[in-house]
Amino acid sequence: MDIKHVKDYISWLYFQYLLITCSYVLEPWEQSMFHTITVTVFAMVVYTAYVFIPIHVRLAFEFFSQIFGGQPESTV
Repeated sequence: MDIKHVKDYISWLYFQYLLITCSYVLEPWEQSMFHTITVTVFAMVVYTAYVFIPIHVRLAFEFFSQIFGGQPESTV
């Protein structure tokens, strides 16, 4: 892939982002605040999913394995 095509594609994606969020009508300082808040919220969602989803999947697996007749855990 050519570097120019990648640059054009990234600029097209950024333009689509501006159109979807309607942030192209904001002033530059408003745009920077909007982008900062958006990136912060997205980062918090990704971090929360990374930390808590494996725990919930494990708990759900244990719950359903007990319901559907899984092997009981051995007691020592």
